Amino acid sequence: MLETIKNTASFIQNKFKVKPEAGIILGTGLGGLTKEIEIEQTLDYKNIPNFPVSTVEGHHGRLILGKLGGKNIIAMQGRFHYYEGYSMQEVTFPVRVMKMLGIKTLLVSNASGGVNPDYEIGDLMILDDHINLLPNPLIGKNLNELGARFLDMSEPYDHILIEKAKRIAKKNNLKVQIGCYVATSGPTFETPKEYQYFRIIGGDTVGMSTVPEVIIARHMGIPCFAISIITDLGVPGKIVQVTHEEVQKVAAKAETKMTLIMKELIAQI
Repeated sequence: MLETIKNTASFIQNKFKVKPEAGIILGTGLGGLTKEIEIEQTLDYKNIPNFPVSTVEGHHGRLILGKLGGKNIIAMQGRFHYYEGYSMQEVTFPVRVMKMLGIKTLLVSNASGGVNPDYEIGDLMILDDHINLLPNPLIGKNLNELGARFLDMSEPYDHILIEKAKRIAKKNNLKVQIGCYVATSGPTFETPKEYQYFRIIGGDTVGMSTVPEVIIARHMGIPCFAISIITDLGVPGKIVQVTHEEVQKVAAKAETKMTLIMKELIAQI
């Protein structure tokens, strides 16, 4: 596995001559952040050795190198999910590669369903914790070159980055929630009782991504920041039928707020 990671990183380095300082993973309907990036080069996933390929609508499937907030960044426009049939090692493989490319910080976005009754559709939630109901991506042989066998997860999301993001939101009069994200396998949206369960165990939102990438980033010592756009509600009395297309539309509408926070946060890294 280590040689595979190094080979892929070497291929990308030969294409992208600039060393990125931060990595960004863009979730469902959130690819518009790329409009803010001063793009220097792009690579389609299908042209990158050992890379999975995005199969979900709203995930364009390309790697972008450029500048955002005055910093060199590498962005994934489209991510991979367990429900697509990929193994956890494949889902998180790009994070390993980005570490080899030199990133010092990982920023992640997603669309999620709100189970906190105080949340509304279109709200932004900064993650300060998560509950992982997916297979752990660290199951299997551990490579000491990548990280320790047993990973401390007492601070999955960097408190300094969270505080900076909160100040950015306040300065720009943006409402943000702070909460816990529950990661499930999907691809089904939740039943009413599942929503209730996620709330009981401490969740504020629920989604199908993010946590595997964060676990792998923390395994390699990378500080993480993650933000959700609440695209639907799993709250009694507010539960309606949900489609992937509706999730994309809501995410796209709220994206400008998320983009502002991400851009200013990267500038402060």
